[in-house]
Amino acid sequence: MSTVKPVHIIGAGLAGSEAAWQLAEAGVPVTLHEMRPVRPTDAHHTDKCAELVCSNSFRSDDKEYNAVGLIHDEMRRAGSIIMRCADEHKVPAGGALAVDREGFSAAVTGALENHPLITMERGEIDGLPPVEWEHTIIATGPLTSGPLAEAIRTETGEESLAFFDAIAPIVYKESIDFDKAWFQSRYDKGDGKDYINCPMNEAEYNTFIDALIEGDKTEFKDWEKDTPYFDGCLPIEVMAERGRETLRHGPMKPVGLTNPHDPTNKPRAIVQLRQDNALGTLYNMVGFQTKLKYGAQADVLRTIPGLEKAEFARLGGIHRNTFLNSPRLLDGNLRLKSRPDVRFAGQITGCEGYVESAAVGLMVGRFTAAEKSGKTLPTPPLATAMGALLNHITGGADESTFQPMNVNFGLFPDLELTKRVKGRDRKKLYSDRAIPLFDAWLSEIAAA
Repeated sequence: MSTVKPVHIIGAGLAGSEAAWQLAEAGVPVTLHEMRPVRPTDAHHTDKCAELVCSNSFRSDDKEYNAVGLIHDEMRRAGSIIMRCADEHKVPAGGALAVDREGFSAAVTGALENHPLITMERGEIDGLPPVEWEHTIIATGPLTSGPLAEAIRTETGEESLAFFDAIAPIVYKESIDFDKAWFQSRYDKGDGKDYINCPMNEAEYNTFIDALIEGDKTEFKDWEKDTPYFDGCLPIEVMAERGRETLRHGPMKPVGLTNPHDPTNKPRAIVQLRQDNALGTLYNMVGFQTKLKYGAQADVLRTIPGLEKAEFARLGGIHRNTFLNSPRLLDGNLRLKSRPDVRFAGQITGCEGYVESAAVGLMVGRFTAAEKSGKTLPTPPLATAMGALLNHITGGADESTFQPMNVNFGLFPDLELTKRVKGRDRKKLYSDRAIPLFDAWLSEIAAA
């Protein structure tokens, strides 16, 4: 039996699960604390680790031209359990990586529960960990429980920032009218038919926008009313209120698609649905996060051509997210400056997205494993996707205006070029530079 004290991880979402795996694979025992099902959240529906509640998509899997695809590649190279299970349970999604959500979370849960160095404990941790634990990772995500969040605020002297994250509806495929809808990926990417498309003419689009703006919406509590949304996950009605054309230039853009039912008339807007499970029976409405009340929501969504008789496996919802002012509170290895025995991982650090959350968990797991063995691990190079994301969280962003951020090439250091390169060619250069640097980092830490 190991005499090494375990690292305690609070939260078994994507970040906590990845951190636990990295530690255990490095030979460090882990106690993984998860409050579900003892205490449920507003968004989760199971007690599984790494449950996906907002979307089944890990977004682009293009490692050459997209920063998200690049971070996928780096995580795979670093032995990520999240990416391994995502690859094992992927479903068609064009150029994106999307997964069967239930199969994915079950696979992650099984891998963790069957690892000899990982112990799962169910129950809420309602305060900061005792110093006797020595090493703790808090990976409670955007739905951190009230008592723990309050303990963090008391310790740091900071008010945690907050934003609202809305959940998109899921439709039963059999209820979609394919006399109006059709299968096609934008610009025929992937298999060319990974999305279901519902077209709108100008009158239909305007009717939809009017219904959306006028629909009965969730009322916020007084303490929630001044909380800003994160721009990467805006509810559709908030986008509509910003201008009638906003949606047709966003998630409802009609470009790259041709309606086979009426090929000569270009739609004013198109609603896309992406496969949500391996069986292909459920489809997620892409970009349709909403805070409409359930009754109004079903009525509004059924004004969309092809969805007049839609049956919903899940209607959209909304929940409040919290995150730290990480540039002010955390050091470069994601330790709490006031208590270096405590690290943070995942969305609570101010990264945004499932992939980014897991990537931060991977780094925190590696940093903690090295510290347990008396070593100091170098951070990933700034010109890699992981290094750029870490830098944003721990100091690359202005602490006075810090907001959640997805990984993107705008976080990377400039390319040293002798001539101007734009668009896709420039993105490719970022990726070409990052991959050998990341491999060199992996080799360096393996030899340490």
